[in-house]
Amino acid sequence: MRLINVRTLAFEEYFGKDIPPYAILSHTWGSKEVTYQEWRSGGLSKIKAGYEKIRSACQLAGDDEVDYLWCDTNCIDKTSSAELSQAINSMFA
Repeated sequence: MRLINVRTLAFEEYFGKDIPPYAILSHTWGSKEVTYQEWRSGGLSKIKAGYEKIRSACQLAGDDEVDYLWCDTNCIDKTSSAELSQAINSMFA
């Protein structure tokens, strides 16, 4: 599972039962959401409206002493059909 470290805003990956507690950003999608590739590269993501939404959610999670955040728009690599399929199938687990 790919999560955002709320302090560094970097992705971290966890597998199996080693997944730490995390907050989930539940939101409506807009036209300026940040993708996985944009978040990884950094530059373009910061000028999109979705960046501020994710950054603010990280701030709130950190304020509540939660170290990680998951957001569907950028934590899932939608260019990978296998990853997208796995995310969809496990979303309600």
